[in-house]
Amino acid sequence: MKPVKIGLLGLGTVGGGTLEILQKTLPEIQGRLGQSIEVVAIAVRDLNRPRSVDTTGIELTDDPMQVVTHPDVEIVVELMGGTGLARDLLSEAIRLGKHVVTANKALIAEFGNELFALAAENNVIVNYEAAVAGGIPVIKAVREGLAANKIEWLAGIINGTGNYILTEMKKPGADFAAVLKVAQELGYAEADPTFDVEGIDAAHKLTILASIAFGIELQFNKVYTEGISKVTAEDIQFAEKLGYQIKHLGVASRTDNGFSLRVHPTLIPNSVLLANVHGVMNSVLVKGDHVGSTMYYGPGAGAGPTASAVVADIIDVIRWREQPQKARVPALGFVTEALQSAPVVSIEEIETRYYIRCFAQDHAGVLAKITSVMAKHNISIEQVVQEPCKSQPQDATLVMLTNRVKEANLNAALSDLSQLEEIDGEIARIRLESLQ
Repeated sequence: MKPVKIGLLGLGTVGGGTLEILQKTLPEIQGRLGQSIEVVAIAVRDLNRPRSVDTTGIELTDDPMQVVTHPDVEIVVELMGGTGLARDLLSEAIRLGKHVVTANKALIAEFGNELFALAAENNVIVNYEAAVAGGIPVIKAVREGLAANKIEWLAGIINGTGNYILTEMKKPGADFAAVLKVAQELGYAEADPTFDVEGIDAAHKLTILASIAFGIELQFNKVYTEGISKVTAEDIQFAEKLGYQIKHLGVASRTDNGFSLRVHPTLIPNSVLLANVHGVMNSVLVKGDHVGSTMYYGPGAGAGPTASAVVADIIDVIRWREQPQKARVPALGFVTEALQSAPVVSIEEIETRYYIRCFAQDHAGVLAKITSVMAKHNISIEQVVQEPCKSQPQDATLVMLTNRVKEANLNAALSDLSQLEEIDGEIARIRLESLQ
């Protein structure tokens, strides 16, 4: 049987890893498929750049559309990133009847609805396992492995850069700026780290996970997104004293009025496995109504792990492509007619517990004033820690853990607290999830 012909768009870290896996594991791939895979064309930015992988016999071009329209290419593998040119290239590939594999989370999160509809019209498969959590097969696990369940909620550490920074900030003397600089030097963070540290990357991934978990359309523009740049080493230390870890979490859950989709720093109890995921590792915890909680853990980025997911997707395309469309797994796990355009609730509507830290003048009656304000908004304080403030000797650092409360109520309470003359500076607030 003749080899299946592949075209790669991009030969960077993941593209190079994909080509290397295809070359080194060809016997295993042939054993799984009963036929081989051949890369016949690759689009690169610079034709003269030295390559770390062997491209002998492969047509290289700096025009990616030549790969898309190449008469021999049957599957287009997009590993270049971005949402502009990549969207145009994959749309054209689909119109030409070519199957698509991509690792591009931004493209799927922002334009997946459009691409999947176009793919259905043209009887084409779009696979994207590598777009979320690198080498962890979490898309397949949630979409197929948990198909018997109504997913109640999921929560994930789905950005390794942010997790590395928060892990390193636990060390004595560390702060956000210093750790970020080290992360950049090690290659974990980009020169412009905004997508990672402000939660945009995680929001793209959460959009995709929520869609396959709940059977809702991709709605990236409705994800509440908050970064980690305001988390201090002091917050991390207080959290540990109280029995928690601070993680940059993506959370998707069902509510009475729709769905909650949010990315933000979160206190997690030490007893929850997710709290013990450190460094650049990723992990996703999923709660199904029948199976209960299941957890998926592994490397979320890098040439090997991400390319592993890409190659697995290529293998699946080859297996599925001869099947009628109704026999294939739908792109988002639900047939198009079943996908909901469901409401995403405002962050002010969510209900959870909170960690609050503020600087309060250290004299009698201040705590009573603070608890009075909280009580006015039906918020009870479950735990209080007070320590001398090193930077402001006249103040005490006051940390409180609240009961479950609607965010709108907490915001009103914090607004009132900030008006007290006994409160100095900004009040820090971090959400707390028990994940039970």
